[in-house]
Amino acid sequence: MTYNLMNDPNVWVIAGLVFLLGVLIGMFLTAGGRRKWKGRYRDEVANRESLEGEHARQRAEWEEKDKAWRERDSLRTAAIKDRTEPGDGEVRSL
Repeated sequence: MTYNLMNDPNVWVIAGLVFLLGVLIGMFLTAGGRRKWKGRYRDEVANRESLEGEHARQRAEWEEKDKAWRERDSLRTAAIKDRTEPGDGEVRSL
């Protein structure tokens, strides 16, 4: 009996074994993968939320400092404008 590629039982056995090996390797590589990516995702979300909280805190702090600096500058400008000029009859002392 002549065997060609489609009728040879050895080819079918080899193909079946390769398929089974592929399935086993695939199952081995993905075992626990779902838990791993979910854990990494949760860690990333927690990290992002902590960074956003830190950013909001620092932003509020800088806005408060900027407000204080602007108030100090306006008071300094007002103090400079309130000084009398030397030609007004008063002597300006430094």
